[in-house]
Amino acid sequence: QVQLVESGGGLVQAGGSLRLSCAVSGSKFSINAMGWYRQAPGKQRELVAAITSGGSTNYADSVKGRFTISRDNAKNTVYLQMNSLKPEDTAVYYCKVRANPTLYDYWGQGTQVTVSS
Repeated sequence: QVQLVESGGGLVQAGGSLRLSCAVSGSKFSINAMGWYRQAPGKQRELVAAITSGGSTNYADSVKGRFTISRDNAKNTVYLQMNSLKPEDTAVYYCKVRANPTLYDYWGQGTQVTVSS
């Protein structure tokens, strides 16, 4: 059974940093793209950052220059380094991986990030 285990969330003051990790276990498939999404109370889930198997990245405009996504293919793990955090970054952050060749998406359980002003 495929599991995505997220870690690294928490409470931080504005201007601080956090690093999220998402480890994939139990997979018998290769991983295509990996990404991070977030959902704030009363808002829709939105893409934060994504990275392809080849290392190409894509970021939401609101996090460009502050967040960095990376992946370790040997460990089936994706990371999100978040710097210069703002209160508006407060949300539950979810990782998502896309499997090859089915292109089925698997989601993590979410980790809370709270940025105080």
